[in-house]
Amino acid sequence: MVHFRTFLLSCLVLAASLAAAQSSNAPNTQVSAKARAIHDSAIVVDTHADTPQRFLDEGFDIGSTDAHDIGHMSLDKARRGNLGAEFFSIWVDPETNQGHFAQHTFDLIDSVYEQAARHPDRMMMAFSVADIQRAHREHKLAALMGIEGGHSIENDMHLLRDYYRLGVRYMTLSWSNTNEWADSSGDINDSKVQHHNGLTDFGMQVVREMNRLGMMVDISHVADKTFFDTIATTKAPVIASHSSARALVNHPRDMTDDMLRAMATNGGVVQVNFFSGFIDEDYRKAMEAQSKDQAAAIQKYVDSLKVQGKPVNYIEIDRMGREWMAKIPRPPLKSLIDHIDHIAKVAGVDHVGLGSDFDGVSGATPQGIDSAADLPKITQALLDRGYSADDIRKILGGNVLRVFTQVERVSREMQAQTAFH
Repeated sequence: MVHFRTFLLSCLVLAASLAAAQSSNAPNTQVSAKARAIHDSAIVVDTHADTPQRFLDEGFDIGSTDAHDIGHMSLDKARRGNLGAEFFSIWVDPETNQGHFAQHTFDLIDSVYEQAARHPDRMMMAFSVADIQRAHREHKLAALMGIEGGHSIENDMHLLRDYYRLGVRYMTLSWSNTNEWADSSGDINDSKVQHHNGLTDFGMQVVREMNRLGMMVDISHVADKTFFDTIATTKAPVIASHSSARALVNHPRDMTDDMLRAMATNGGVVQVNFFSGFIDEDYRKAMEAQSKDQAAAIQKYVDSLKVQGKPVNYIEIDRMGREWMAKIPRPPLKSLIDHIDHIAKVAGVDHVGLGSDFDGVSGATPQGIDSAADLPKITQALLDRGYSADDIRKILGGNVLRVFTQVERVSREMQAQTAFH
């Protein structure tokens, strides 16, 4: 499962990936009729869910009605939360997939198609803004895909184009690992890793080719210098598919105010991550305090499997991570809303949206947000802070649809210029 993944790169980021499901004692946020009406009038778009790991590794069926399922995402949960479009994360663990990044990427892509084929009455593959709008009219979940980590292209532009042809509509330039052409925030201070001072020339070519194809450029996870190199290179607005504000939580995965302002100038959108370690400073500190012991316990388990010649049991690793992270109290929903509010104030309300990281952070979401069914509580909280219905609809999905539309337009223009010449 995805929850074990960051152990393989760093203790701190590991804790984020292994975040545990934990029940909240706080009362549920009540959603008023007004908030529900606003929420239901929007096309709600979430730009990051790690559910494909569950499709592939657990045989999870998104149509499941299992009341005991602790996951964030199912068709029932999406319907209750009026989730209109989900970008499913195609994430390939760079350690356990050495030598076959592309193969595992293809397997994950296939897993999403298989789910859509299994539930054609409730879910459809989507490749454009028009497809998302059609799915909305037909009351189906629009399933899109974003590759989380440029290592998936194996330094081959042909693979990038193949992924686009298969429906991938964004790519995160790096995951927590620096690849051969883009520095990551996850290992930027690791002297053993060869860094590039941002993007290499090839990395800039990747960005421009993504612009030409119509694939959104995602700058979540990248090092700060990589971010600014990308802004200077791209011909289209970019997205941060699942990032929050560093002014509120001092984590390198979050974005500085200078970065937020640059996103506004670029015309892009920051999709706020729901992970408690990125949105609540007390949670982050508690997570960091136990991360070494947690990582050591998991390392001991992994080593024991290697000695026995057995494959890594991701489900067991996830269970261990849940037990560790359950020791940390979940922060209030206010912590998440504070990040949306901060980004709206610094970058502008046209430049903020939702990038939950569902099924990648398990239960380490703020109180009251236990699955996609709870998304209306965000609308209620924004309404309580004085946001207008129009601005709430922008945050819920309008902003990222605008960016996606602009990316499509830039692609058409670049391809027309190429054809002309």
